[in-house]
Amino acid sequence: MDAEALVKPVVEGAGFELVEVDHRGGGSGRSVLRVTIDREGGVDLDAVAEVSERISRRLDLEDFGAGRYDLEVSSPGIERPLRSPAQFRRARGERVKVKTTEEVAGAKVHTGTLVGVDDDSVTVEVDGAPVRLPLSSVASARTVADWAAELKGIAG
Repeated sequence: MDAEALVKPVVEGAGFELVEVDHRGGGSGRSVLRVTIDREGGVDLDAVAEVSERISRRLDLEDFGAGRYDLEVSSPGIERPLRSPAQFRRARGERVKVKTTEEVAGAKVHTGTLVGVDDDSVTVEVDGAPVRLPLSSVASARTVADWAAELKGIAG
């Protein structure tokens, strides 16, 4: 059975969003199932442990995988991928980097503030000018951390 189909209802039932499921063969015959979860306000270690336990029980019940595997559950981190309109909406006002499959406004890479989102496009303010990017042309997108501010927060 498909790992995402097994994991998604467990994650959503626990009140989280499933960001990504990655199942790859690992060394020494073991595979690794990586599950990335998120929710408004972020994910703490207790939440990761709780969801990990729930996923593990579901996978055991469904007899997931032919061999041994390692389950890794985590948050997307400070610089998080953006794939769905809902993820873009939550990142509105944040600094983002969006790569497109074709040039839009003379470039394939657009870094700036995410100022608008609808079901078909995102608008990024780049150097003071809004650039509308059709979601169909987005190859990848992620938030971009202000590392100076992040490190100052840790040290301060």
